[in-house]
Amino acid sequence: MKPIFGLWEWNYWINKLMIKQNTQENNLIDYIEFNVSDIARSKAFYGEVFGWIFVDYGETYCEFNDGRMKGGFTTQETVKHGGPLIVLYHDDLPVVLEKVITAGGEITKEVFQFPGGERFEFKDPDGYELAVWRTT
Repeated sequence: MKPIFGLWEWNYWINKLMIKQNTQENNLIDYIEFNVSDIARSKAFYGEVFGWIFVDYGETYCEFNDGRMKGGFTTQETVKHGGPLIVLYHDDLPVVLEKVITAGGEITKEVFQFPGGERFEFKDPDGYELAVWRTT
């Protein structure tokens, strides 16, 4: 029996059915795009650490979906460091911190407390700095 859908179509429908789609509401962050040097490496890192899922659109662009927001990895531009700090949430910081290290990330600030929570900061394999926080 021949499958009804190819791999790309299955990924598309899984994204549509299982994950809340962007709502395109005014004044909300809607999409984040990373210029990366190696899409496969970025997919491996973010997939392993955070469980993101991906849809490839050719060799130079890949969409990611974290379950709440979509974004993209592209090799069409040079890697740019700096900019706003992107902060992810996870209720078990020690577990995700270890995943970041195991997947090749670099911890730039160990876990620290702030009013209402705690977080750590890290660099991904391309040097982008992100943070992960949780409530306390």
